[in-house]
Amino acid sequence: MESADAAFAALGQATRLDLLRALLDAGPSGLAAGEIAARLGVPASTLSFHLRALDQAGLVAATRQGRSLIYAVQFARLRALLAFLAEACCGGEPARCGDLGRMLDTLTRENDTMQPPTFNVLFLCTHNSARSIMAEALLKKLAPGRFAAWSAGSDPSPTGPLPEVMQLLKALGHDVSGLRSKSWGEFIGPVAPRMDFVITRCDTLDGEACPDFGTTTITGAWPLPDPAKFGGSVAERATLLNEVYAGLRRRLEAFTSLPIGSLDRMALKARLDELADPHAVARQ
Repeated sequence: MESADAAFAALGQATRLDLLRALLDAGPSGLAAGEIAARLGVPASTLSFHLRALDQAGLVAATRQGRSLIYAVQFARLRALLAFLAEACCGGEPARCGDLGRMLDTLTRENDTMQPPTFNVLFLCTHNSARSIMAEALLKKLAPGRFAAWSAGSDPSPTGPLPEVMQLLKALGHDVSGLRSKSWGEFIGPVAPRMDFVITRCDTLDGEACPDFGTTTITGAWPLPDPAKFGGSVAERATLLNEVYAGLRRRLEAFTSLPIGSLDRMALKARLDELADPHAVARQ
């Protein structure tokens, strides 16, 4: 097996073996670095050294999820290593080597890829009655499991989302049962869900600065006309509302297709800002 010596060298240390066992127990979803350190009782600097050695040997890999790096076993690489041992030490019959055979069988049944992380996204506008509500409903439908969506406003509507918005969403097959107008205050503070992305309808909401969601939250601004200010006939307003919905859908389809796990913060911010331009979205 090519470079098997590097893998064996990386595993020739007790802490790294314990680390690998912990990640094997966690399965394809992996563990955050902080959780690994707590489980093993290893200082963060020491753990980083050992994780880097296993990463360089191709035995583990990291995926960024919000503030955390999630490490998981590279099952294909580990299977190949065990298969090499089975061939070299067990005459090609893993069952003859007891634990080695059982481990190889277990790894063969594992999924090779990490489960995709869930990213939290908050949509903001002033009254949380139209655009942000549509964005929340759209993202929930476009990428369930990969993204968790919320919406809020600086001055939420006391009467709730616009009736025509709810009618449109229902007609297009969205679940509207949980949609409501709410304050962004629900998403500030230590008990609030941590947001990976915050997307507003403009840089500021009617002159109000957005709350500080932390330095690790990636923000973007997607300017769109306010359906509450649409005039004209019922048919004309419906046409404008459909255009806002379509514009949001195109942006969110492009957003959900981004390789978030492989982009750094600066690249993600740039891509999010690009989606503010409808012409850029059309070229995606």
